Amino acid sequence: MKKKLLLSGEKRRYKVKDIAIFDNSKRLGAFLSNLSWSILELVGEKEMYPMEIARKLKVHEQKVYYHIRKLKKAGAIKIVREEEKKGATAKYYRTSFPAFGVELPFGYKKVKTVSVPIPDERIERFLNPFLREDGIFDGKIVVGSPDPHGPFKARARDGHYASYLALFLGQFVELPEEFIVKLDVDIKAEKEEENNMVLAGGPGTNLITQEVNGFLPIRFSMMPSEHGFLFGGLVSEKTGDTYTADTVGVISRIVNPWNKEKRIIVLAGNKAVGTKACVLALTRFYKEALLKFSDEEPFAAVIQGFDLDGDGKVDSIEVLE
Repeated sequence: MKKKLLLSGEKRRYKVKDIAIFDNSKRLGAFLSNLSWSILELVGEKEMYPMEIARKLKVHEQKVYYHIRKLKKAGAIKIVREEEKKGATAKYYRTSFPAFGVELPFGYKKVKTVSVPIPDERIERFLNPFLREDGIFDGKIVVGSPDPHGPFKARARDGHYASYLALFLGQFVELPEEFIVKLDVDIKAEKEEENNMVLAGGPGTNLITQEVNGFLPIRFSMMPSEHGFLFGGLVSEKTGDTYTADTVGVISRIVNPWNKEKRIIVLAGNKAVGTKACVLALTRFYKEALLKFSDEEPFAAVIQGFDLDGDGKVDSIEVLE
């Protein structure tokens, strides 16, 4: 018999188990009696020896031996251990597979190839606009260009943090055919702002974050000057508090201002280390970071990164607001 995988589940919560596919009618014939099927069900639950099976089914032991020989020859059951009982050897049988089936050579359908379920209902709802019904990622991950660009002629140093985010998302979704990671300058040049977007990096290094900054409920203070803009940290629209530490950033989800049917997630810090804290918050500490998230928009949370193990790198977070 051929071994394949049997897939079962719904809403991206899938499980698989081995299934044996009959490759000829002789093997299938071993199953086609009520007694064979009853024996198979019993040894599917636990290992048993023939006399024990006969007593359980209230049939003659020789009938059980006959059907066990047929099932064993077909590959449906196997001996898992032997034990001495009253001077004789008792052979314990168990099913070889947890499922059996007949396969005809047609009818395959594409399914979502989701390897693990999304671990929490809240983050599933937070990411939902980016998850197509067919399991494919719907959106762009936008990072700042590493070359001097924009009014600040800045070089992005936090774009590589998006790779950690992509690995996290890759557990739950398939990649679309088109390349989903874009530089901010390419998004502007190709006029792709109408997509769902995940923006990594603050307004100093990511031009798209700069353009949506005014729509964020917790936004970056950008004060005009003769040299362009001066940054004054993050300012909360709700509380009026200002957050200026380098390790502070904002996680936000808003309606895309260029397309009301789409959404934008912003992961941006005052400095690169603040962006890293936001990426860690969404991928490793989502229960804390999204504690106050609801489907109402816009949503924003202030994240501060901490170095708990003293190696000079952010490895934990705290939600300030």
